[in-house]
Amino acid sequence: MEWRQNVRRVEPYIPGEQPNKEGMIKLNTNECPYPPAPGVERLAKEFECGTLRLYPDPECKSLVNCLAEYYQVKPEQVFVGVGSDDVLAMCFLTFFNSDKPILFPDITYSFYDVWANLYRIPYKTCALDENFRIVPEDYKQQNGGIVIPNPNAPTGVLESLDVIEEILQANKDSVVIIDEAYVDFGGVSCQHLIEKYDNLLVVQTFSKSRAMAGCRIGFAIGNEEMIKYLNDVKFATNSYTMNRPSLELGVAAIRDEKYFEDTIVKIMCTRERVKEELSELGFTFPDSKTNFIFASHKTVPAAEIFKALKENNIFVRYWNKPRIDNYLRISIGTDEEMDKLLAFLREYLK
Repeated sequence: MEWRQNVRRVEPYIPGEQPNKEGMIKLNTNECPYPPAPGVERLAKEFECGTLRLYPDPECKSLVNCLAEYYQVKPEQVFVGVGSDDVLAMCFLTFFNSDKPILFPDITYSFYDVWANLYRIPYKTCALDENFRIVPEDYKQQNGGIVIPNPNAPTGVLESLDVIEEILQANKDSVVIIDEAYVDFGGVSCQHLIEKYDNLLVVQTFSKSRAMAGCRIGFAIGNEEMIKYLNDVKFATNSYTMNRPSLELGVAAIRDEKYFEDTIVKIMCTRERVKEELSELGFTFPDSKTNFIFASHKTVPAAEIFKALKENNIFVRYWNKPRIDNYLRISIGTDEEMDKLLAFLREYLK
């Protein structure tokens, strides 16, 4: 038998481009434009490299306990992983094992269908309405699980907790995962609902609002039984998922609450200013509650603007996909970076 017949083939997730050019403006992967908290930098400089010869704590107790204290839950209700991607992938593998399709939006984080295909999970996408909003009725059909990002990416749209709870009430026999990667930029977490719904799992990340994309830290909060199932699958796969520096630096990031809040406020203030200026330049966009803006120009195609920006070392994200092929996702950078973007657009679009 030809060995290639036994290869598991999938269409992989394509991450945002990671250019490394002098003088570039990188607004394509929703990274935080500011450094991590001062305590993170201090600890990184003081880190004892000799400890790297030792395995990290497989139970990640220091970080789990810190997160539990911060979010006022039990440590047994917290699961951590290598970025929220790792956490979400573990959730798909653990909870989505029905013959019924899992449900998620048609315009959303493009890793969901990759994981579904990788793990042979049937799935069905539910179309967002013309305003890129979720239609709750679409999630009241038979399913093997539900995953919804809130706020959504790449649209930036935030659904109310009433919408989330309506979906939860209609799906008490399915695991419902709410992916809150961007919730800190103007949303309200549904984490408090885990006490009411034992099928709810809330996933967040340190990569955006805590400026630690390079450390790869994500976590989930749910009831104790769900977290136990996640840990069982984790330990059946890889006991040592989190490295020592990430565990220590993650704790330092959580401890500095003022820096965290100040950074979020700066990003949101910049976002609101850029919204106004993009509107004046002829762009339209859903009202973003994230650290990016999903914008479409009224006359100039997104693909042309994307190409022109890239040729001038300004990187944003573009997808040549149905319904969104005339939109650009523009991450919020520093005020200086956004001013340079706007200056280019004023000149290019005049």
